[in-house]
Amino acid sequence: MAESCQLTDKKCKPCEGGVDPIAADDAKKMLGELPGWKLMGNKIEKEYQFKDFVKAIAFVNQLAELAESEGHHPDISVHYNKVLVSLWTHAIGGLSENDFIVAAKTETLG
Repeated sequence: MAESCQLTDKKCKPCEGGVDPIAADDAKKMLGELPGWKLMGNKIEKEYQFKDFVKAIAFVNQLAELAESEGHHPDISVHYNKVLVSLWTHAIGGLSENDFIVAAKTETLG
């Protein structure tokens, strides 16, 4: 199974469907390398907390740039100083390696 340091070295691959989602057991193993991320049905999620709204939005802006560069976009919810990041691969209705790549790279944002 891929480790987070390996995931941060990878680039997301376009996914147009036609592949099976990652099995729940494999997803749980991969999550072991991503502190604070949780398996929520067919998604992985993590809530980040910041000092204030401005810091939360700065994080969202960094995440938006990361998502654009990877071509893989999370669902993002902002609640004043909290940001909930949800990842799943819409084209397959579940998790792909891309979700774990973006999650691992999200952990590197400052």
